Amino acid sequence: MTVGFDLVIRAPRTICGGAEMPATIGVRAGRIAAVGPLEHTAAAQNVIELTDREVLLPGLVDSHVHICEPGHADWEGFATATMAAAAGGITTLVDMPLDSVPSTATVAALELKQRAADGQIHVDLGFWGGVIPGNESELESLHQAGVLGFKCFLAEPGSDDFPPVSAGEMEAALFRLRPFSTPLLVHAESAEASAAIPAAAGRSYVDYLASRPRGIENLAICQVIEAARRSGGRAHIVHLSSSDALPMIGSARREGVSLSAETCPHYLILSSEEIADGATACKASPPVREAANRELLWDGLRAGVLDLVVSDHSPATAAMKQTDTGDFGTAWGGISSVQLGLPLIWTSARRKGFSLADIATWMSRRPAQLAGLHSKGRIAPGYDADFCIFAPDDPFPVDPAMIRHKHPLTPYAGRTLTGTVSGSILRGDLIDFARPRGELLRRDPP
Repeated sequence: MTVGFDLVIRAPRTICGGAEMPATIGVRAGRIAAVGPLEHTAAAQNVIELTDREVLLPGLVDSHVHICEPGHADWEGFATATMAAAAGGITTLVDMPLDSVPSTATVAALELKQRAADGQIHVDLGFWGGVIPGNESELESLHQAGVLGFKCFLAEPGSDDFPPVSAGEMEAALFRLRPFSTPLLVHAESAEASAAIPAAAGRSYVDYLASRPRGIENLAICQVIEAARRSGGRAHIVHLSSSDALPMIGSARREGVSLSAETCPHYLILSSEEIADGATACKASPPVREAANRELLWDGLRAGVLDLVVSDHSPATAAMKQTDTGDFGTAWGGISSVQLGLPLIWTSARRKGFSLADIATWMSRRPAQLAGLHSKGRIAPGYDADFCIFAPDDPFPVDPAMIRHKHPLTPYAGRTLTGTVSGSILRGDLIDFARPRGELLRRDPP
């Protein structure tokens, strides 16, 4: 490594090739041009020297965020969401098709969202397209327009212009999408089973949990598995909370079904036993379940049945979360955590014997693979020069005043976490919140 670079990073601890090692990384024109031993020297316009208390991670990729602009920018906007992501070591986001107005179920809506994002974003940003009843003819056009894949709901999502699909409509979409080699992300809760259970009302978390039992999730996941089996399409289960489903997923994969699954920090960190009545900051759909279920989800990550960990950043105002009444029945079901995902997961994962290489797999490489972003998610020549500088041993208390997304309500307030992000680098430049320079992404060719 004697040729000139735009940037050289010397890191005694680098997550590269699935392991931690010392390395010197040379960056040219926003891409990683070389990775060599720490002692190698190279001429560069800029040099970053890390200490042995810092680890260079690939920039994280969060493939499950809800950015509600346009239409509901008072919930969350492109500027605030992407600043929060960068503060948390995330350099790439993929936005879900609902909670903005209109939902991203047509090419016109996608173009509107792209225009709204342009010039505001601090990290790179891609979009999922929506599958809703009646938009079958839009799917190929959305694919050609650059969405990274598609998302549907099997249960009511609470969004007027994003109705759920039936199991048959989901299967038809998998058939239609199969030639594109893009995934169909599925919110897997059964509308039919849910309809037979009384809705929750009031401040009791126990009652809310009882209104969304594991069975409605398990049944819907069975429907996803069989639809993927029959269609040969590629299905992905979002925000899995029921550990009961893990054996089914493992079995389906062994039988050749094209299936992947994710979970989220709130399912891996929180437990129903600790959620107080009225604590609507903890409401999510599917719900946070028991501590024993949480530990089985960690086992699912260890076994590779769960592929990745993403935030499901689902922002809402304090009024939407019913912070004054604490009513779980009417409160918005979503947890905003895009800035805190890395320290949340690392704080628990390290105690369970996982490594930062595991974190990079769950939170960088595999989300990039899901979204077809083949230049993201790894520290290797040819990849985008996206990095997270992480101090894994530094503790900090979660103070809502530090949170950069629009509404700082968080179930983690007051917790002490381990691991701080001291900088995020996007395509070779440290992210500067005064200068948004994120790019809009299309699916990479394989």
